[in-house]
Amino acid sequence: MTVLDTRALNRATLARQLLLDRADLPALDAVAHLCGLQAQEPQEPFTGLWSRLRAFDPAELSDLLVGREVVRTHLMRRTVHLVTAGDALAWRARHDAMLRQRVLGVYRDELAGIDPVELAAAGRAVLADGEPRTMTELARAVSDRWPGRNTRALGELLIAALIPVAQLPPRGLWRATGGARYLPFDSWLGREIAPLGKDGSDPAGQALVRRYLAAFGPAASADLRAWCGLAGLPAAVKAVRDELVTFRDERGRELLDLPDAPRPDPGTPAPVRFLPAFDNAILGYHDRSRIIDDAHRGLSVAGTRVVLVDGRVAATWTVDADTVVVTPLRRLSKADRDAVATEGKGLAAFLTDGDSERVRIGALPG
Repeated sequence: MTVLDTRALNRATLARQLLLDRADLPALDAVAHLCGLQAQEPQEPFTGLWSRLRAFDPAELSDLLVGREVVRTHLMRRTVHLVTAGDALAWRARHDAMLRQRVLGVYRDELAGIDPVELAAAGRAVLADGEPRTMTELARAVSDRWPGRNTRALGELLIAALIPVAQLPPRGLWRATGGARYLPFDSWLGREIAPLGKDGSDPAGQALVRRYLAAFGPAASADLRAWCGLAGLPAAVKAVRDELVTFRDERGRELLDLPDAPRPDPGTPAPVRFLPAFDNAILGYHDRSRIIDDAHRGLSVAGTRVVLVDGRVAATWTVDADTVVVTPLRRLSKADRDAVATEGKGLAAFLTDGDSERVRIGALPG
């Protein structure tokens, strides 16, 4: 079986994630290809798409949200993702059990004795008037039936697990602020979620396997599970295995992939890229060594924005007024610093509507 080393996996990841070459794609197609963008920080998907698309206009993504073609919702790993409306409807039922288990795992004591079916019915009854509500407002509206209960726990279970809901604009619009308000999918999108397959079939799970590999492969089953948070995918993997090709990584793990998906030559040059907080190019794997050193793995879950140099995390970045500030994690050659500065100028211009191209690259810490 062919062994793919870390650099080969890195270049495959960059290609699948549209980070090797910026793509000429509409924002909607990019969101679909990427299986959504992690979006608990509302402005971060805009940077994520800027780094991936050749001519990205942030107004395009805002229009998709307002036009209900993409939605913000709790999905993979119980985190807020920005996904196409079609994917939200197709995938939500497959995630229901995981979403419920994760919320109940956090609030086991606070929610003890509450019937989730009864709670969901109460929440739907409140939302039936078509009025968007915050999580707190919805929880308080049903709390009379469960007096003395933790309203935060009630709200989390309703919004993140029991009722498929969308976070409504202006939340998530370019440079907009506002709290999260919710409406059920059937109200906001005008369609019900797709049901689970009958007779034990799992079309949604099989679609997830294929879509994940198209955007993240080659990858191990553990990587797929880490990305979506679903434990019940072995049967889906087994069902599509005959469609797939297999490799091994340097640790001996079996890697699955689509036969015709891009696997660039490991020597392919990789441009500097600025990634937003919680980018799935990193979080989409259990073994993240293909893109980030183990010593810096914690950055990927801390909401730290990172810079890729030669395809790997080599620095972090923040914004100070109109200046992009880069802090190296390792020594950068003059050529690397120049490339970081050039890409950083483009990012600064994007974030300021062309008013600034200021970049400041700091010294290596310590």
